[in-house]
Amino acid sequence: MIEIMLFAGLKEKLQRETIACEYHQITVGQLKEWLCQEFPQMAEDLARVMIAVNESFAQDETVIDQNDRVALIPPVSGG
Repeated sequence: MIEIMLFAGLKEKLQRETIACEYHQITVGQLKEWLCQEFPQMAEDLARVMIAVNESFAQDETVIDQNDRVALIPPVSGG
C-alpha cells in the first residue's frame, strides 16, 4: 500500500490527512491519473502540487513502490 499525505488546501478540501492507494510500482504520473479519477474535486489542484516520494521531490516518471510515503505539497504563498 502507498500512503499519500495531504497538506493545506488539499487536506481541507478532502477533509482527510491521508489517502491509501493499493497499487504498487506505479509512476508519479500514473498516481496523478488515479487520484484524478478517485477524487475529481482535486484534479485542478494536482496540476500545481509538488510531489515528494519518501521525502524527496519526484518527477512524473519516478516509480513509487509499495510502502512508500508520498506527499502532495500545494504551492505556498507568504504574506
